[in-house]
Amino acid sequence: MSAWGPYVWEWGSILLRWLHVTAAIAWIGASFFFMHLDASLRKAGDTPPEVAGVSWQVHGGGFYEMTKYALAPAALPDHLIWHKWQSYWTWISGFSLLCWVYYGQSRLFLIDPNVAPLQAWQAAGIGIGALALGWLVYDALCKSPLAKNDALLALVGFGYVVLMSYAFTLVFSGRGALIHTGALMATIMTGNVFFIIMPNQRKAVAALVAGRTPDPQWGKTSKQRSTHNNYITLPVIFMMLSNHYPVTFANRAVIPAIVACVVVAGAMVRHFYNRWHADDHRAPWWAWLIAAIAIWTAFWIAMAASPGMRAELGLAPVAAPDETATLGAPLPPAEVVALVETRCAVCHAAEPVWEGIGIAPKGVLLDTPERIAAMAPAIRMQAVLTHAMPPNNLTEMTDAERNVLARWLAGEKLATN
Repeated sequence: MSAWGPYVWEWGSILLRWLHVTAAIAWIGASFFFMHLDASLRKAGDTPPEVAGVSWQVHGGGFYEMTKYALAPAALPDHLIWHKWQSYWTWISGFSLLCWVYYGQSRLFLIDPNVAPLQAWQAAGIGIGALALGWLVYDALCKSPLAKNDALLALVGFGYVVLMSYAFTLVFSGRGALIHTGALMATIMTGNVFFIIMPNQRKAVAALVAGRTPDPQWGKTSKQRSTHNNYITLPVIFMMLSNHYPVTFANRAVIPAIVACVVVAGAMVRHFYNRWHADDHRAPWWAWLIAAIAIWTAFWIAMAASPGMRAELGLAPVAAPDETATLGAPLPPAEVVALVETRCAVCHAAEPVWEGIGIAPKGVLLDTPERIAAMAPAIRMQAVLTHAMPPNNLTEMTDAERNVLARWLAGEKLATN
C-alpha cells in the first residue's frame, strides 16, 4: 500500500461514520418522537369519529396541535411529509462502513484464523449473506401465525437474535460477531421501513386517491413493525458502540449472553417510556430494575470471562490461539519483537501489566511475533504514520524506534534479520 493509502482508509472511515451517526440521530429521534406522539394522543368528547386522537405539544416557544386519523383523512393535503430517508441513509452509511472497516480490512477486525481460517471474500460473503437471510427469517416470523400474539412474537424474535449472535461467534472474531449482531438488527429495522411500512403507506395513499377506504390491516401491520424498531433501537446502538470496548468481545463464548442481557435492558427502558407517555406518567417502574439487573449481569459475565480476570482468579485461560496462523504475514525480526513488547505489549497482551488496563485495548494483542505480524497494518498507521500509539507516548517510544518499525514494514533488512 502506498504512503497515502492508510490515510484514505482512516478518512474514509471517519467520514462514513460521521454520516452514519448523523443519519442515525435523525432516524432514532424521529422514531422516539412518533412513538411518544402516538402514546400521548387523547380523544376528547368533541373529537370527530374519524380522528384517533389529538396531542398538544410545546417546543421552541411554539404550540403544536397534532391529530392522528384512525385510518386516513378524507382528502390528502398538497404537502405530505414522508419519513423514510433517515432510515435508508442510516442503513446505507452503516453497511458502507461495515464494508469499509470489516470487509475491506477483514484481517485486522473480522477474521480470526483460530476460529475460521477464512479468505477475505469468504468472510464478506458470510456477513452479507447472514444479513440478507436474517431479514428473510424475521419477516417470515412476522408473517406467520406468531404475529397474532405480540408477546410471543417478541420472545421468538429475541431468541432468534441471540441464536444469530452465537452463529456469528462460530465464524468471526469476537469483535466481528458483535458488530454483525448489531448490523443484523439494524437491517431488520430498515427492512421493516423499506419492505413493510412504506409500501403500506403508499397503498393507503393510492386507495384514498382512488376514493376507496384503506385497509385497516395495513396500518396495524406497520404499527407492529414500527414498535419492533422502537424496542430494539437501544440494543442496536450498544452493538454499534461495542467494537470500541474489548471487554464486550474479549471472550466469544459469552457474547450471546451479553447480547441477551443488552437486548432485555434496552427493551425495558423503551417499554418504560412508551408506557410513561401513554398512561399520564403512570409507568412500570419495575422495568428499570430489570434493565439494571440485565446490565449488571452483562458486566459480571464479561468481566469473569475476560482473559485477565480469569488469570487473576487462577482459572484456566481461554483456549490458546494457534500461533502458526498468521494469514501469511511475514514474521518480524527480533529487534522489532523486542521493541513492540517493550513499548506496546504492556497493554496489548493477554494479561496487560499497565495499571488500570484489564483487557488489551480494542482486543489487539502484540505479545508474540505472530500477533505482531498479523497487526502490521495497524502498527503502521498507529505508531509510524500518526504516532497515535502509545497514547501520549506513555512508554516513551523514540523516533529512532519508530524508524525501526517503518523500515521493517517497508521490507528493509534490519541488523537482526
